Amino acid sequence: MSEPASISAGIADRYATAIFDIAAESNALDKLETGINDLAAALADSEDLRTLITSPLVSRDEQAAAISAVADKMGLVEVLRNSLALMAAKRRLFVVPALIDALRARIAEARGEVTADVVSAKALTKTQSDKLAKTLAERVGKKVTINATVDASIIGGLVVKVGSKMIDSSIRSKLNSLQNAMKEVG
Repeated sequence: MSEPASISAGIADRYATAIFDIAAESNALDKLETGINDLAAALADSEDLRTLITSPLVSRDEQAAAISAVADKMGLVEVLRNSLALMAAKRRLFVVPALIDALRARIAEARGEVTADVVSAKALTKTQSDKLAKTLAERVGKKVTINATVDASIIGGLVVKVGSKMIDSSIRSKLNSLQNAMKEVG
């Protein structure tokens, strides 16, 4: 991780811890989860919102007013609205994407869930995804949510990452292993 990315992650973790703790105390984790999902969708859909949180040309006051208006319009839970306003005042809105990821991780952990990042050569069907989630849940002992992506360069098979464990059953990795074994022989 690069230094700026680790600094952003550290800032996001501190805000996420505070927001999560306050939401947990007030039994508002479901509302918080809905709010961060809505905020993530808004960031994905709106170039203007992404510019607002990252541009150094936008003043603190303009950022604070705009993010407060967006948060009010979206009906975000109070702790998240207040945190976004504070982040704007401190020029920390650039960490909002990392904050969303950190909050999602904390909420999933509190529910005993884990996310599995799955890379496949073709998109998984609903049946395949459900079967894989069930198999992984049996292995890790927690409810598993699949975060599936497609990468045709793996040719076939899957690359599954759950926490710090990775299972690479892709054709690409098997071909690379075979190529290395052949180099050792000759």
